[in-house]
Amino acid sequence: MKFQPVIGLEVHAQLKTGSKIFCGCSTTFGSEPNSQTCPVCLGLPGALPVLNKKVVEFAIKAGLATNCTIAHHSVFARKNYFYPDLPKGYQISQFEDPICRKGWLDIQLEGQGPKRIGITRIHMEEDAGKLVHGDVPGLENGSGVDLNRACTPLLEIVSEPDLRSSDEAVAYLKQLHRIVTWLGICDGNMEEGSFRCDANVSVMPVGSDTLGTRAEIKNVNSFKFVKQAIEYEIQRQIDLIEDGDSVVQETRLFDPNSGATRSMRSKEEAHDYRYFPDPDLVPLVIDADWVQRAQKALPELPEHRQQRFITEMGLSEYDAEVLTASHELADYFEECVAFHHNAKAVSNWLMGEVTRALNDSGTAIAACPVIPRQLSELIKLIDSGAISGKIAKTVFEEMWKNGGDPKSIVEKQGLAQVSDSGAIEAIIDEIIAANAAQVEEFRGGKEKVFGFFVGQVMKASKGKANPAVVNELLLAKLKG
Repeated sequence: MKFQPVIGLEVHAQLKTGSKIFCGCSTTFGSEPNSQTCPVCLGLPGALPVLNKKVVEFAIKAGLATNCTIAHHSVFARKNYFYPDLPKGYQISQFEDPICRKGWLDIQLEGQGPKRIGITRIHMEEDAGKLVHGDVPGLENGSGVDLNRACTPLLEIVSEPDLRSSDEAVAYLKQLHRIVTWLGICDGNMEEGSFRCDANVSVMPVGSDTLGTRAEIKNVNSFKFVKQAIEYEIQRQIDLIEDGDSVVQETRLFDPNSGATRSMRSKEEAHDYRYFPDPDLVPLVIDADWVQRAQKALPELPEHRQQRFITEMGLSEYDAEVLTASHELADYFEECVAFHHNAKAVSNWLMGEVTRALNDSGTAIAACPVIPRQLSELIKLIDSGAISGKIAKTVFEEMWKNGGDPKSIVEKQGLAQVSDSGAIEAIIDEIIAANAAQVEEFRGGKEKVFGFFVGQVMKASKGKANPAVVNELLLAKLKG
């Protein structure tokens, strides 16, 4: 029997606000444990929550960007459960009346057409604290509770069970990650837990309409681990069924070291949490004018910008996708093209030398020491024949380290490309005279030797000789 996976994802995106969702405490990551707390996020008796308006604005942005309907009326609820890092004994979330409903995202795998993935809901909620095990001074064999994260604002984005493979799940996650970081509402840092997901996985016989029993894999925080966890879980459930056993509805954890999921607890249903409207928070009313203002303020979304790069600038689908991976990178690219209209050359440099330098130095594109105008002027020098591509890399390194105008660097360091045929011909004559054996090999039909001669000429000219002139003159001389 063949089986079909059925996958739904619940993504938690931590919002990039300066303060928490229901109090004024800071959301800065990495501070001393329990240093960013107050009576509200500590759950002390009598403390009252006050909703952070910025969280609502970010939720509306996320909903509009994912084609959701923004609810005119939404309600905060108490989700009741006991856990050591949840001091109130309940989490303030949304249940029956979330802020965003019934949206969708399109994904596309290589070699396949687009597929629409439904989004059931997006709701606002507070995060819990964090348990720290075995790394607490004086509690080497125990655990501590850090409540800095308690009350941090989250969006939970719940998909429909429309995903049918681990690759589709990763594609959906990447698309969602691109959107929330593009909007500037989430920093997307998966290592710090700012963007993480729970994966609901089940299998059913191919051709069946009856969904299988699902298991939920909690808090997976990398695209690689999501793929591994889902694939392991699919195979685990298939093996159980083929052995005559039943899949149990439960919550599981993924162990990156073993690549396996393991049981954590039986899966709760909504009624187990005893949801009820939070009496300390009035219903949230969002009028049409607020939604319209948010819609007008929404930036051009990445998929629209990607398509524009393809249709208006002639970029390939791959190049356009890479350049719209972040808002800052897309802006940098467009600024470069505004100075010099060779979009493909700009794209190549951004995805090549610029990205390499950024990665090597751990620098964000927004802090790139080579500004768009400088990079464009460098590419202009290449296109005009003033310098070669190889020399351009030398100029770029100088600009990266010490700044400066590319034209001035070329002039100061004597890096201008040599196109004078007489000067190049003299170098070629010397190279041919010194390598008689290789000349005979070429004339005997070993054409690969031509590359050897080109390399020798470029070396002798210190990379300044115009490659086109070198190739033309060298070929004529060798065929002599």
